[in-house]
Amino acid sequence: MSISLTPEQESFVQSKIQAGTYRSTQDVLEIALRLLDEYERAETQWSEDVREKIEAAVLASEHTSPIDGEIFVHQILERFDKVRQEER
Repeated sequence: MSISLTPEQESFVQSKIQAGTYRSTQDVLEIALRLLDEYERAETQWSEDVREKIEAAVLASEHTSPIDGEIFVHQILERFDKVRQEER
């Protein structure tokens, strides 16, 4: 496989090699690809976690009485005020 890097990317890779952080371009790319894989796995896990939380909230809301929007906002503001006062 052949890849092309922008001048900025080449400069970045070379600076890492010259600094002794990595021994070769291949080392830099191996780390970059490993990090990309970890990032994508974490993103997928985060999405699954959020989806589960939303589903749980929807199920819980089906068994909970509705609340007036104004009351809800007022309760949230009271919580924020309480937290802010505790931080002082």
